[in-house]
Amino acid sequence: MTLRVPPRSGPTLLALLLVLYAGVECRRPEPYYGRIIGRLTQYAHGIRGTAYAVDENTVFIRGFAYDGTGPDAYFWIGDTPQPSPEGILVPYPEDYPSRDPPVLSAHSNSDILLRLPGGKRLRDIKWISVWCRRFTVNFGDVFVPPGLDPPRPRVLPEFKRLAHGLRSGNISVLDAKTFYIPNLHYDGAGPDAYFWVGNGSEPSPFGTKVPNEMGSLNPLRGYQGEDIEIQLPGKLTAYDIDWLAVWCVEYRHNFGHVYIPKDLDVPPALGQTKITTSSTTSQTPYSSSNNCKEILDKRLQVRWEIQGDLIQITLAARLRKEQYMAFGISGAEGRAAMLNADVVVAYWDNRSNQPRVADYTITHLAQCDGERGVCPDARLSGSNDVVLVSGHQKDGVTTITYRRPIAAKEALKDKEVLTSRSQSVIAAFGPLNSRYEANAHSFMDTTRNDVQLDFGALNDNTCVGLAELEAGGPAPWPARIIAGVSNFTARIGPAGGRRGYTPITGHPSWGIAWYINDMLIPEIYVERGKTYTFLVEGGDDRTNPAKFHPFYISDSSEGGFGQKREEDQRKQRVFAGVAYDNEGYPYPTAVGRYCEWTHKTTDQSSTSETFEDYLQTLQLECNEGEPAVLEWTVAHETPDLLYYQCYTHNNLGWKIHVVDPGTQIHLPGQTGVCSSLAPLPLSIIAPILTAVIYARFR
Repeated sequence: MTLRVPPRSGPTLLALLLVLYAGVECRRPEPYYGRIIGRLTQYAHGIRGTAYAVDENTVFIRGFAYDGTGPDAYFWIGDTPQPSPEGILVPYPEDYPSRDPPVLSAHSNSDILLRLPGGKRLRDIKWISVWCRRFTVNFGDVFVPPGLDPPRPRVLPEFKRLAHGLRSGNISVLDAKTFYIPNLHYDGAGPDAYFWVGNGSEPSPFGTKVPNEMGSLNPLRGYQGEDIEIQLPGKLTAYDIDWLAVWCVEYRHNFGHVYIPKDLDVPPALGQTKITTSSTTSQTPYSSSNNCKEILDKRLQVRWEIQGDLIQITLAARLRKEQYMAFGISGAEGRAAMLNADVVVAYWDNRSNQPRVADYTITHLAQCDGERGVCPDARLSGSNDVVLVSGHQKDGVTTITYRRPIAAKEALKDKEVLTSRSQSVIAAFGPLNSRYEANAHSFMDTTRNDVQLDFGALNDNTCVGLAELEAGGPAPWPARIIAGVSNFTARIGPAGGRRGYTPITGHPSWGIAWYINDMLIPEIYVERGKTYTFLVEGGDDRTNPAKFHPFYISDSSEGGFGQKREEDQRKQRVFAGVAYDNEGYPYPTAVGRYCEWTHKTTDQSSTSETFEDYLQTLQLECNEGEPAVLEWTVAHETPDLLYYQCYTHNNLGWKIHVVDPGTQIHLPGQTGVCSSLAPLPLSIIAPILTAVIYARFR
């Protein structure tokens, strides 16, 4: 059979064959530029390049060349049989400051991204040309193959709903690196959760973190129905992964995921997709963010809040007399650089007993001589763009709040504060000189490694030290106590943030804990020789680890019997909730339907003064089915202290106090009825004590 090639008329046969090949290719080789349109044909002025269809509205020209000598040349598109004056101008670059599009300049080997104007699509045009309007001359062109099917975004299912209230609308793959996640809900209570991608049949610890919609790799905040876009990091593309998840790294748990299909055919990521999010476009001018980071070995606390065109920053540290704290934008991105940095120096002026702040520029690593060095902007004929808001000293901590513009007011002295991604910052402590200006600091009192802050974040708060010292921090809720009760419900609920599980127990939490009789990890008192019944609603779906929490009783303060190695299991004594099969393998027995107290919106623990207030922000959600029934008769040889725990995960439960009948109870820190009943036997005081506790905590 002889293949006859017809004369050229419009698209080449090579271009058509490449289109057909691209249409059946699944995994894209790199680099991938989209569906090929063809090579530009040169008629004048050294036109050269290869055109690709990125999507139905965007064209990429690789290796574009043009000598730039045409007096009135532009990119030009049309639907006539040949390029003609009846075409439409395609501005390049797309964003230009003047009223009229700029004339096309010279290019030697440029990559050009063209967005078709006026809602035009590739199916609406027949050619792309470099056209001189003044002389109506075609310098070079390429024809769009008929039937060209450009790559297009792919709509996927929503996130699978596994834990922490995660849900969304249908997720879209906009291009090879960009995911659009509409109507995202997540309670924000996971301690170490991130967007996470990887390979395999299920999400696993062998994945990669994906920056959030602000470009930050800080743990995820809570979301309440927001529409966001995220982009895969580095050279990673959607063709390289099998799933996108929300994953807790510390506790290796999947909160929900969506699979990436194998037959993906989406546009390449060439910069045509602009990141937009409802969270960034719907912020009020004065947001109520709660951002806080501790740097310089946790000796300096930095809080920040975007306020319209300004950013308000609060610095707090233990300063010695005549000492300053400095914070600002690094002189180089990606590393800590004092030279060329834009910093604010804050200190307490002991002469007037007032806080002071000053805008500094660092042009040389030496003391300011009035012309260069570490100088206040005002000494270099610049402006002091920082404004003092407030300051105080308390318990040895100096706290100073100031505002500065987000934009760089002076190009040579100021740096812009970025709100779209993380940014390198620097900080230092040092002595004040006789002019009350910053003097040289020691090597140990400055940032030595790259520190990045996401100034556009909301509720990015990891402060624990100075935050609690300076502001008192949220006080932990008092421990709950249940005594004199023989029937219990065991359900799952949020861990209560900095007021709940961790401050009560001293153990880390992955965001959930046991709720016994709808109380967060109460301490339970039981008597030897008595039988107790637990209705367990911790989940029965073994395929969903985030919602499979069998209940058991052990002498381990950590729990997680089922995830331990055999030698570690032997270190635990189990008293209820675990049995062994004929081959000697353990299995949990208290496996019932799943009931969870979930956040109505996001985690409100930090603003809830009492656990009762916090419980009002939660709602109980239960799957269909029946609870498991665990009956436990407390043996006479049972140790004094046990723990109710989760069979499959660490750190969900708390204490069970085992006492003899008639044992006196001493409740630390309680007075009134409880202390007056303390000398009485437990069997007598238990009903009264329970009534008091329920009256108080219900």
